[in-house]
Amino acid sequence: MIFRSRFPDVEIPEVSLAEFVIGKAAGYGDRPALIDGPSGRTVTYAALAATVRALAAGLAQRGFGKGDVFAVYSPNLPEYAAVLHAVAMLGGITTTVNPLYTARELGEQLADAGASFLITVPPLLERAREASRQAGLKEIFVFGEATEATSFASLLEAGTTGLPKGVMLTHYNLVANICQTEPLFPAEIERVIAVLPFYHIYGLTVLLNISLHRGDTVITMPRFDLEQFLQLLQQHAVTRAYLVPPIVLALAKHPLVEKFNLSSLRSINSGAAPLGGNVEQACGDRLSCFVAQGYGLTETSPVVSTTPIDPAVRRPGSAGLLIPNTECKVVDPASGAELEANQQGEVCVRGPQVMKGYLNQQAATAAMLEPDGWLHTGDIGMVDEDGYLFVVDRLKELIKYKGFQVAPAELESLLLKHPAVADAAVIPQPDAEAGEVPKAFVVMKGSASPEELMAFVNGQVAPFKKIRQLEVVSEIPKSPAGKILRRTLIERERSHAGA
Repeated sequence: MIFRSRFPDVEIPEVSLAEFVIGKAAGYGDRPALIDGPSGRTVTYAALAATVRALAAGLAQRGFGKGDVFAVYSPNLPEYAAVLHAVAMLGGITTTVNPLYTARELGEQLADAGASFLITVPPLLERAREASRQAGLKEIFVFGEATEATSFASLLEAGTTGLPKGVMLTHYNLVANICQTEPLFPAEIERVIAVLPFYHIYGLTVLLNISLHRGDTVITMPRFDLEQFLQLLQQHAVTRAYLVPPIVLALAKHPLVEKFNLSSLRSINSGAAPLGGNVEQACGDRLSCFVAQGYGLTETSPVVSTTPIDPAVRRPGSAGLLIPNTECKVVDPASGAELEANQQGEVCVRGPQVMKGYLNQQAATAAMLEPDGWLHTGDIGMVDEDGYLFVVDRLKELIKYKGFQVAPAELESLLLKHPAVADAAVIPQPDAEAGEVPKAFVVMKGSASPEELMAFVNGQVAPFKKIRQLEVVSEIPKSPAGKILRRTLIERERSHAGA
């Protein structure tokens, strides 16, 4: 059975992302577009439009053009938007990088994406230089002044798998997703808190591009701190917040919330991981605001479903309704047979927001994307008789830590580099705060404590990838072909927890 959106289809223009998102920016004049939360520094829409044009000219003078790849290795800053759209204006490709990445992880992404230019912030410059030697960048730029690197300001003057896979999203994909979500938003201008990182598709499309296209004001935060987050909500009279489950949980239960006036907050959208209906309700009751969920993934630009800001439409615990121009089917993971309403299986989606494919990975693309456009999400869920999507589990084995995806294969590879480890497997372990944390199972061939092994791996990866638990076992379950049977370990852990 194919489920279709309850909303009418929308028209999607064939225009560049930059033109679509900031085409009206100059007309908004002195309206604040982006505010740096910690400092209060404000960029107006007119200034943003001028900066994008100047930056595009500066990059063009340095030889950056259509098809070239530009890496953004930075926490959230107002200038992030200018870089993204200057690159888009020139027909370039942006690869956004988690600022928590180590030099090794950064270097691997730069090499995989074929990046030639990079921009970062001064505290990350040395890490970027180290990665540059591995990837062979042409030039590194820095937000602000920095020794032996081109500053952002001087650049403007010139113009007056198991490891992670590169998802190829076109201008059309990203413009489509903005158009698809537009009918579900209220008409009034919002003040939005940008606590989710712009390098993540949730932050990039939903927080940044949708907000700027609408003419909203975005208050940025370089990192999450609960007290500062609450203070900014109050100070800037934020009306809408896009969050992830751990932050919604804090708003529902943390005593610090009582010290702040959050009465301006009208709605919260939670995404990146399922949120329990009880937490959703508790947060809404405590703050007297509308709290609901959406669903998406990087491969869908990201939005597949969401909940309009209407208490009569909200269904607690669901991921909402399919957005316009979107189809969904639920299939039996074993047979591929289409299932009916209220039957659980793998969620597949089709629509103009679905990716072009994975960069340099034809086999992975073919495994996930069918020739007729159906994308296998790897998530287990169902659609009820009223068209509400519920996501309950994941078929694929990526670990989701606070909305961030962690590839078990990467951690297993690092564990196997330790001389005391003979074999290893990593699985998700349920965690009340983070959703899931990585747990490792290792077979030993030498002497090392669990703490030593975790420290060995954790010193080489970003904080969200760190192994939080490690157990020594006699063997790792594998298929006859030698593939790690992570599902067997997961089921064993669940049975122990149940007992």
